Amino acid sequence: MTGRHGTVSNVEVCNFAYTGKFEELKQSILSDKTLACKTDQDRRTALHWACSAGHTNIVEFLLDLGVEVNLQDDASWTPLHIAASAGREEIVRSLISKGAQLNSVNQNGCTPLHYAASKDRYEIALMLLENGADPNVTDKYESTPLHRASAKGNYRLIKLLLEQSASTNIQDSQGNTPLHLACDEERVEAAKMLVEHGASIYIENKEEKTPLQLAKGGLGKLLRQIVEG
Repeated sequence: MTGRHGTVSNVEVCNFAYTGKFEELKQSILSDKTLACKTDQDRRTALHWACSAGHTNIVEFLLDLGVEVNLQDDASWTPLHIAASAGREEIVRSLISKGAQLNSVNQNGCTPLHYAASKDRYEIALMLLENGADPNVTDKYESTPLHRASAKGNYRLIKLLLEQSASTNIQDSQGNTPLHLACDEERVEAAKMLVEHGASIYIENKEEKTPLQLAKGGLGKLLRQIVEG
């Protein structure tokens, strides 16, 4: 009796997927095809769990069987959300090739690109954008992937999003632009790049503060120099 100890799921095949037990998973599914799509207590399938743990061989086996690639769990996370957030490049590539929806939103209104941006997953963000992910999609706080990357100071990602025509002056539910967030966190390089790409230093947030007012030390002066030449 193994019981529930040491398992992530109440469905055995999901545990095989998470722990990377490919042979056991294959035997189970070949003896009962319905297990490939069976959902557990969190409405997750074996595909969700294999994406989470990064077992590419299991993911590809399941996709070749034709399992539903866009199934959402109880928090509306798709396998692509999970793989992008966990930084599983190869798996993201496989999911996209099988028609994963790039702009699918979870219960927070986030797309896979939001997670790639906040977690600095450059290659994954590039793959998502090149395949048609929307750089200006907003979550339930009206934040874009550029807001996420700017708050964290993920410089390469900010650059990538800007190259893929991310809008610099979208305001989130607090009235903050990505530049407000970069200035507030003292992300100097990020702030500089945003201003060079047209971010306004004069937009007021809900507290009537401009990015310029949030900029500490010499940052405000630097940004003003860029704008005023």
